[in-house]
Amino acid sequence: MIDSLMEYVFKRIELLKIEIIEKFSLSAGTIAYLSILLFTLVFCIILFNFGIAFFIGKLINNFSYGFLIVAGFYLLLIMITIVLKRRIINFVANKIIKFLS
Repeated sequence: MIDSLMEYVFKRIELLKIEIIEKFSLSAGTIAYLSILLFTLVFCIILFNFGIAFFIGKLINNFSYGFLIVAGFYLLLIMITIVLKRRIINFVANKIIKFLS
C-alpha cells in the first residue's frame, strides 16, 4: 500500500514537472514570436512616420514642422500612456496570470 502511494506521489510530481515545462515552453515560444512581430512592427512604424512627417511637411511647405507635428503626436501618446499606467499594468498582469493558470 505504501509503495503504491509513493509511486502515485512520484507520478504526480513527474506530471507537475511536465506541465511546468509545457507552460514554460509555450511562454518562451510566445515571447519569441511577439519579439519578432514587435521588431517588424516597430520598423514599419518608423518608416511610416517618416512618410507622414514628409507628407505633412510638404503640405505646409516646411519639413521641420512636419516632423515636429509627428513628434507632438507621439508626445501626446506618451502622456496618455503615463496617465493610464495602472490600467495597462493590471491588464497585462491579468492576461499573464490567466495564461499561466
